[in-house]
Amino acid sequence: MSETKSRFRVLTDQQWETVARLLPSSNGRPGRPFRNSGLVVEGIIYRYRTGIPWRDLLHDEFGPWQTVWKRHRRYSADGTWDAVLTYLLTVC
Repeated sequence: MSETKSRFRVLTDQQWETVARLLPSSNGRPGRPFRNSGLVVEGIIYRYRTGIPWRDLLHDEFGPWQTVWKRHRRYSADGTWDAVLTYLLTVC
């Protein structure tokens, strides 16, 4: 992540370091390794901020919308997204 301001990215490097520790790893999982988690998390946050449909996420900024949607679904099911939101709401 970077400290540069963007209308699509909201997490600072320090925030991202903490959020990254809360996310599960793809190590030991069958299939492809997880895509850049920073872009995926920023995509989820952007979608929440704007209220747009998943399919309208910008591919150039966040990658395929299906990847962002699937990861959000996975993080929501296992409680990861609750931990990320709790951290962001209490610290930021």
